[in-house]
Amino acid sequence: MKIAHIILVSFFSILVLFSITTFINYQQYGLVNDNAERLERSTAIVRNSNRFQRNFLNMVSGLRGYLLTNETSFLQTYDSAVVENKDILSELNTLVPAGSDQKIILDDIRELQKYWISEFATPLLEAKKNADLSEKENQAFQKLYREKLLNKLEKDVQASLQRKFSDFTNYEYGYRISDRENLAHTVQNTKSISFYLTTISVILGTAIAIFIAHYISTRIVRMVKMANEIAGGNYAVYMPEKGNSELSQLTRALNNMASILGSQIAILKRQKEEVDQFAHIVSHDLKAPLRGIDNVVTWIEEDHSFDLPPKVNEYLKVIKGRIIRAENLLKGILMYARAGRETPDREVVDVNDVLAEIRGDLGSYNGITLEIQKPMPTLLTQRVPLVQVFSNLIVNAFKYHDKKNGVVNVSWREEGEHYHFFVSDNGPGIPALYHQKIFAIFQTLQERDTLESVGVGLAIVKKILDDRQLFINVTSEPGKGATFSFTWPKHEEHETSNPHPAHRR
Repeated sequence: MKIAHIILVSFFSILVLFSITTFINYQQYGLVNDNAERLERSTAIVRNSNRFQRNFLNMVSGLRGYLLTNETSFLQTYDSAVVENKDILSELNTLVPAGSDQKIILDDIRELQKYWISEFATPLLEAKKNADLSEKENQAFQKLYREKLLNKLEKDVQASLQRKFSDFTNYEYGYRISDRENLAHTVQNTKSISFYLTTISVILGTAIAIFIAHYISTRIVRMVKMANEIAGGNYAVYMPEKGNSELSQLTRALNNMASILGSQIAILKRQKEEVDQFAHIVSHDLKAPLRGIDNVVTWIEEDHSFDLPPKVNEYLKVIKGRIIRAENLLKGILMYARAGRETPDREVVDVNDVLAEIRGDLGSYNGITLEIQKPMPTLLTQRVPLVQVFSNLIVNAFKYHDKKNGVVNVSWREEGEHYHFFVSDNGPGIPALYHQKIFAIFQTLQERDTLESVGVGLAIVKKILDDRQLFINVTSEPGKGATFSFTWPKHEEHETSNPHPAHRR
């Protein structure tokens, strides 16, 4: 399975699980909300029940107070309690479920209050209003008062109302206890379900993330190890792979690359060995006929120098010059073929000593001065290749200098794990067209009729630095001198250094 599909399935699984968690939490929220609404409705029922009972007591006390004192304030208390109880009964009628026992009790309460008002309150109030009209009406009122309020029936109606409200409230308190328990149970269930589902989601998400990270990282680590092996020159590495994911395809590509590189490197090594062998064979085998020709020319000069015409002697000198040039070319081929083949041990090399040695070998070059920045650094490296680089660059600067009092300067600066060296002169300079060509073998800017002009010095420098993946650069303009710059590691870790790519150009 491809990595994209694995990630997609993993995230889809987590998404589904979180969707389930959200849905269940929503359902639990609905249950909690329903229980909370029932509890709120129950609170309203109890509150209205208590208000109704208080108002009924106000009705009784207001009625009795008015009947005894004829104070209208008692009548106002009675009237307001009657109106408020009517509204309370209407609200309770909407709060209490239809068909329930509470609904039956509430209907009974309504009928009992209605009976008390019609049977006791209303007749007495009307009689009281007429009592002041005549003595007869007053006596009628007194008689009615004794019949209605002093007999047992009115007290029985009040007691019945009290019992009904007590039953009504007890029912509601029972419901409230049940609703409160349901609410607490629902809240607890919601907490537990949310906790477990969230925990499962986190665990599953973490497991999926760990799986994906492990699945990808282990393969990448193996591929990095394989790539490092290839970079180290081991092209025989192989990583088995049977999947069809992107990493599997990349692994097969690495295997294919290693195989191709191994084949190409083997071919290059074989061709390099063949070229080196050919260079040695050519240089050695061609020396013999050149020496023979040189000997013949010498013998002719020694034995017949006075017998030969001047023109023939001139031709013989030309032949000897061409022989010298051919020998120089053969020597150059050998020097180039041998460059970089030696593998001396690393040692502590003081560049001051190297340059002093080169200065001693220079001899006289028409008053040209070698200036060296002091002090030069000390390296842990192979001495011979470093000497070859400095020697060829300095000799090249001296050789092609066109001024009687010329100056060749050697300087350096530190760059991280490398030193950057500069060999500059105030000579004729090099046209930009030749800045790269001069590093090719046998490429010179002057005639190559001497050993010094064979054209292999800069090619050897370039080869030594290329083998170490270092760079050399030339900056020059005609008539303004030239500056050759190259880098060299402070500490070579292997026989052939492998510096950071930033030092390649």
